[in-house]
Amino acid sequence: MIVKKYKTIVTAIEHPLPDIYTLTLTSQDGRFRYRPGQFMHLTLEQYDPSQQWPESRCFSIQSNPEEEYLRFTYSVKGSYTTRMANELHEGKELWLKMPYGELFEHDYSKEQCVFLAGGTGVTPYLSLFTSKIFSAYNKPALYFGVRNESYNIYTNAFLKARQINPAMNIIIVYAESEGMLNLDSIYGRHGKSAVYFLSGPPMMIKTFRKQLTMLGVPEQQVKTDEWE
Repeated sequence: MIVKKYKTIVTAIEHPLPDIYTLTLTSQDGRFRYRPGQFMHLTLEQYDPSQQWPESRCFSIQSNPEEEYLRFTYSVKGSYTTRMANELHEGKELWLKMPYGELFEHDYSKEQCVFLAGGTGVTPYLSLFTSKIFSAYNKPALYFGVRNESYNIYTNAFLKARQINPAMNIIIVYAESEGMLNLDSIYGRHGKSAVYFLSGPPMMIKTFRKQLTMLGVPEQQVKTDEWE
């Protein structure tokens, strides 16, 4: 898919938690074109098409390609996302460069897919779960690790996912009361024939990928959402 630069307008900003923001963007350059699981580069600077692309950051796309708008969620963790929290407002113009990423691009069996996510790492999955193509997956399972109940802000998306694929199994683990996701337990339920998707903090991805390899899961059956 061709990478394109989009001039957008911030249509809505949701701020459900002190460190979490969800933005809805409208394109001024034609309909957004991307596939589930892809990500974008967003810049806070003014972009001049005659100049190089300015400093930017990567964010997973949360909305699905069938939607008119583009949505993404970010947590405030560093100087750039702090700037975003302070500078962005409804009506502000933003430039995006997209799409990037191949999370769901290559052939894999849809018979037993296991999605593991930590925090906002669930958002690239939502672009698949809320798309009509998700109906083709057979008994998919999501294991979602999140700090506490207040950080589970994706209830509506999960409800839509179950409408599209009623066989979907969603297991939410709250770290403050239940601890972290237990990969040994998850593997015990699904085994080495499943396709495992990993998305979340870099250390989680690195650790889980290593564990799955040691458990005998073939490399091609472990898919990761990584930007670098």
